[in-house]
Amino acid sequence: MCARGRLAYNGGSENIMTSVQTSSIATPNTCLDEIPKLVQELRASFESGKTRPIEWRRGQLDAMLELVRDRQEDILDALAADVGKPRLEAYGAEVSFMVNDINHAKKHLARWMKAERVPTTLVNQPGKSRVRSEPLGVALIIAPWNYPFQLAMSPLVGALAAGNCAILKPSEVAPATSRLIAELVPQYLDASAVKVVEGGVPETTKLLEQHFDHIFYTGNGQVGRIVMRAAAEHLTPVTLELGGKSPCVVDHTADLDVTARRVVWGKFYNCGQTCVAPDYVLVEASIHDAFVNRVLATIREFWGDDPQKSPDYGRVVNGRHLKRLLGLIEGNTIAAGGVSEEADRYLAPTVLTEVSPDEKVMQEEIFGPILPVLSVPDVDAAIAFINARPKPLALYHFSGDKRLSERVLTRTSSGGACINHCLMHLTVPELPFGGVGESGMGAYHGKGSFDTFSHRKSVLSRPFAMDPPVAYPPYTEFKEKVMKKLL
Repeated sequence: MCARGRLAYNGGSENIMTSVQTSSIATPNTCLDEIPKLVQELRASFESGKTRPIEWRRGQLDAMLELVRDRQEDILDALAADVGKPRLEAYGAEVSFMVNDINHAKKHLARWMKAERVPTTLVNQPGKSRVRSEPLGVALIIAPWNYPFQLAMSPLVGALAAGNCAILKPSEVAPATSRLIAELVPQYLDASAVKVVEGGVPETTKLLEQHFDHIFYTGNGQVGRIVMRAAAEHLTPVTLELGGKSPCVVDHTADLDVTARRVVWGKFYNCGQTCVAPDYVLVEASIHDAFVNRVLATIREFWGDDPQKSPDYGRVVNGRHLKRLLGLIEGNTIAAGGVSEEADRYLAPTVLTEVSPDEKVMQEEIFGPILPVLSVPDVDAAIAFINARPKPLALYHFSGDKRLSERVLTRTSSGGACINHCLMHLTVPELPFGGVGESGMGAYHGKGSFDTFSHRKSVLSRPFAMDPPVAYPPYTEFKEKVMKKLL
């Protein structure tokens, strides 16, 4: 019989991962007694050296690509069952994203693996200096529920490209996707190098008790602290992809029609359940009413008078989150939306105006289809507002004035930023994606993923020839003069 565990790091299961299910599918739990054995198996596999050759790495990337392409419809079905994703959104954010991510890694893998030559100092001549990227070992990847396929598999691209073994922990809040990942990974990938652990709090707790060479966690800051404390027991490095309240600044030079379309799309994509969604808008007072009117018109244009009937509008992940979101709306001025239906996990695209910074909706990450719009006198006031709060994962500025955008970028700090659009900086592989401060640490995507799961080892090579005695004792006045000129 499998032993059962409990969360050992911070009082209560809600602190690490909710056990509320969003579909009728029950997620099987990996036997707790098996988890240490799985880690040991991966350790033995890594130490055998099988994951280091470029041929193995390319083979795993090819297999991942085959998995995504072969089982595309199954992936889309699982995402619809778990999170109610519109099919095109699921394809773009999870299937197509993965195809591009894998192809990019395949194209550049040989160059990423090549040792980097660096200059060698005079005192070390003749010699050669270079930096080699070597795999870390065995990685743990803990995925969230909002993009449950992509945010499990995309970090795995970096882990395998860098030559590591890995355990995937899909989110039990997305049980259909978790089950599909557990089914497909051993069919397509090297089962001695990649394993899947399913379950909730006990399984995650047991995983965090093991010694890994890297832990990659995507989720909220509260759980991020738990992961980091657990990793500290083994001095394990971590990548924490967290969240926060990503601001959107709209100034008087912006094209309001384009701005409204892009803000509404970015905010309500995946029903607002995106870590880099615009959390709130700071709009200059002179254009506040005009902006709000365009936002409301855009919502009607995208999803009609009744978004609940639109096949292109998503759903809140579960009843608990819906209740939380309704609590954030209470007491605020609703310019549009606010309509909900618990049985359908539906919350209409909601726009709030005249929002006080002290309201609860402005104190925590919304992570749902609610957009507060706040009026500010000017861009400098918006900058001051942002800087008075924790550093966000993303920042958006809509402006026709490049000098104003430069001012915003220079005087604020955020994990990433996008000028005149939302979310799209994540789609550029050459742009490492990650947070700063409370929005996270570390980065990935493209070479950033390869580097995250690699150790950059510095190597100096010297020949036996030319070994002048001037550096060795006994030290003389002459040697001292020579060394002072060289050093």
